[in-house]
Amino acid sequence: MKHPYLIVLGVFVLAVWSAPPAEADNEQVVPKQFTVYPIGQIKKQDRRTTIILDRKYQPGLLGLDGFSHVYVLYWFDRNDTPRNRSVLQVHPLGNKKNPLSGVFATRAPVRPNLIALSLCKVISVRENVIEIDQIDAFPNTPVLDLKPYIPSIDTATATLPEWLKSK
Repeated sequence: MKHPYLIVLGVFVLAVWSAPPAEADNEQVVPKQFTVYPIGQIKKQDRRTTIILDRKYQPGLLGLDGFSHVYVLYWFDRNDTPRNRSVLQVHPLGNKKNPLSGVFATRAPVRPNLIALSLCKVISVRENVIEIDQIDAFPNTPVLDLKPYIPSIDTATATLPEWLKSK
């Protein structure tokens, strides 16, 4: 088998709540499930970081080599426990000097759905392998999706909380 590590990729089912339509304020919210399949995984070897896609997704890389950066969505698989999914407030960056904040106002790896997002510089795209400069993910982390960084769409004039302004 050429890539035995691809066997470890599983199927992740995410349960999410759908918001009721505005005109149905008194109706009960119905849970929905979405099935998300990993498309590949992060590899780190000899100071080189790559994303190895399952070969069936290789056609989806056509044109990615024209972009300097890519958003990588991945799964915090090593944090996937009921306890970690129930954490809703943290001290950002794990620093107790930072104010307690909701997980949706942080990049914490504990949250209801353990989806991570990193912006990475694309070094090369060859066949089903994307070499990137670096990513804050463990080796063998499942990759869920890739999206190109487009400056005219992905930039904004931003404000930051005080605890982050000195970083």
